[in-house]
Amino acid sequence: MNPSVASPNPAPAWQGIIHRYRARLPVTHETPVVTLLEGNTPLIRVDNFVRAIGGDFSLYLKYEAMNPTASFKDRGMTLAVSKAKERGASVVICASTGNTSASAAAYAARAGLKCVVLLPHGKIALGKLAQALMYGAQTLTIEGNFDMALRIVRELGETGQVEVVNSVNPVRIEGQKTASFEICDQLGRAPDFHFLPVGNAGNITAYWRGFREYYAAGLSTRLPQMHGWQAAGAAPIVDGQPVENPQTVATAIRIGNPASWSGATAAVKESGGRIDKVTDDEILNAYRLIARSEGIFVEPACAAPLAGLIRSVRAGLIPSGSVVTATMTGHGLKDPDTAMSQSEFKPTVVAATFEAVRAKIGF
Repeated sequence: MNPSVASPNPAPAWQGIIHRYRARLPVTHETPVVTLLEGNTPLIRVDNFVRAIGGDFSLYLKYEAMNPTASFKDRGMTLAVSKAKERGASVVICASTGNTSASAAAYAARAGLKCVVLLPHGKIALGKLAQALMYGAQTLTIEGNFDMALRIVRELGETGQVEVVNSVNPVRIEGQKTASFEICDQLGRAPDFHFLPVGNAGNITAYWRGFREYYAAGLSTRLPQMHGWQAAGAAPIVDGQPVENPQTVATAIRIGNPASWSGATAAVKESGGRIDKVTDDEILNAYRLIARSEGIFVEPACAAPLAGLIRSVRAGLIPSGSVVTATMTGHGLKDPDTAMSQSEFKPTVVAATFEAVRAKIGF
């Protein structure tokens, strides 16, 4: 066949999660769909990583870095901003550790709405801050942490003058659940286990909702155990109480009082799973390993469930032959400073000659 001749029946182009899963989302034909064609992200099998950690199972990573603003937040934001526009809002607002601000700013720009983001001062990865600024959001940094910023945003939402697009907005969870649908569609089944990071806990709540809905509709034949992982310095759910000053290198999950706490605990209880914590050293080790064994670059928060999976393998908790999926919430370029500090890169200066370069690389 001549490759220059187009197929007479080309596959339909992806049109975003609202179009794909409209029947399972809280939209009508009157809803103005604000989309950047989010969703349809890769599910990547990572056998090298599994061998490196001594596992005997299949592991697939839902690589949400391939969403338009390079994080999973876009799934919920297309719903939140579409519904805000439907209700006639002119301003959307969010508190953020970074990814939500980037997504809210992008979708607000797409919708022609003003976006205001509140960030904890000095505690946001530069890649995420750059996005919010470039998309044109009014960016305010507060002298406090994420939980303080979210409290202010919720109070502003109660005035009726702005639309809050954090995951306290229920349509955010509705959008995020579509990742579970995609996993089942891509695998042809639900996994036995699903691992993901837990910060504000909206994602574990959303994924469990999605898996349950597909199961109830007869579109999958099993429900996975949900395994959420927090950073040891920001583990309020594991520790059983809010953390006043959360600390972790994984800025996306540096949250001391999750808004979806009850949803997360319900997900693990109903699924027979668990929420646990890993140290920053474990997170950084997994962060380096997934990059060097598979060529997959993720932000540090994504490495929390990978570190948790390593712990689970060592404890004998993943039976041989299991199918495991894990959510990689955002791209490694979101946090270039951590990447550079962990790369152990030291430039080697050599003469600009063939012989000098060949000698240095050992040929």
